[in-house]
Amino acid sequence: MSDAARPLEGLFVVSIEQAVAAPLCTVRLADAGARVVKIERPEGETARHYDSTVEGMSAYFVWLNRGKQSVALDLKAEEDLALLHRMVARADVLVQNLAPGAIDRLGLSCDLIARKFPRLIAVNIVGYGQDTPYASMRAYDMLVQAESGICAVTGTAETPCKIGVSAADIATGMNAHAAILEALLARGKTGRGRSVEIAMFDGMADWMAVPLLHNEYAGRETGRYGLAHASIYPYRPYACRDGAVVVSIQQNSEWKRFCEVVLRRQDLFADERFATNAWRVANRAALDAEIEPLFAAIDCEEAIRRLDEARIAWGRVSEMRDLSRHRALRRMEVELPDGKRIAVPMPAGRPEGLGKTPVVPALGADSDRIRSEFTV
Repeated sequence: MSDAARPLEGLFVVSIEQAVAAPLCTVRLADAGARVVKIERPEGETARHYDSTVEGMSAYFVWLNRGKQSVALDLKAEEDLALLHRMVARADVLVQNLAPGAIDRLGLSCDLIARKFPRLIAVNIVGYGQDTPYASMRAYDMLVQAESGICAVTGTAETPCKIGVSAADIATGMNAHAAILEALLARGKTGRGRSVEIAMFDGMADWMAVPLLHNEYAGRETGRYGLAHASIYPYRPYACRDGAVVVSIQQNSEWKRFCEVVLRRQDLFADERFATNAWRVANRAALDAEIEPLFAAIDCEEAIRRLDEARIAWGRVSEMRDLSRHRALRRMEVELPDGKRIAVPMPAGRPEGLGKTPVVPALGADSDRIRSEFTV
């Protein structure tokens, strides 16, 4: 993608951000051409110090901060706070994920922004809705996963688990990114910005809609089935002689082909216990007792050959070393502060790349430039 083709070129974003949720939102804006100025504490934001995996830098920070400018400010100091306000006065978008109430203490409450900066789009990322009793709760990724019930449907029957990546943070960043784009479209029509609250819990609760509806309307708890689907069957891995293959049967026509071509057991298709998805779910143990020995007798290559012949969806359970060499993995280069280049996954929707190689900023790399640009 050439610089001229980037759709958010000319957009100015100020972000008082840390960790994952807000940085994920703003890195998507930066990828699309926005100028993103990242406000950090003098000692650097939280994620800079998580680890030193990537040439001495944090993997989280390298992933989420390419293409941004970094300015180190002490927002308790009058001079630096005034600088922030001058930047916000010229910004299109303000993003922040400080603790609840902190942005108000910086003189950037929703009411003040509406009066003083009517074109500004202000995105406030919080843990819980600020009109709920949980408004002041500390909210970190795993805590929100646990509170929202995600862990109740993830894991095995014996052990609830969190999702193995920062799902609540990632969902929040994606929701904030979408809200900004919507607000920009609305501003193009009305000339006015808006303040938007994005709560981590809201995003996770939305993801939990299906289990919640099953519980409230059918009185049915969604169980934990590990790598098997809770309400579609068979949709799980089956062990072959030399590995395992995940099989997904979504409709009865697939179930028929699966029985005839893959399992070579037409009698299973005729078995009333397995005639519909609902019955297959209810009788999963009996069904597995029939299917598991059939897969165990063949190797993965033969299982995949049959699945392809039957036009049945399948997938392998990849380890990290498998992902590293996966033929569908697209990568892009980013440049570290010392000039070294590394490869990271290409964000979805940008297979053509980002144009010039984005740089991960050193702490305060742009402080002098910003201070000079936004003088009184």
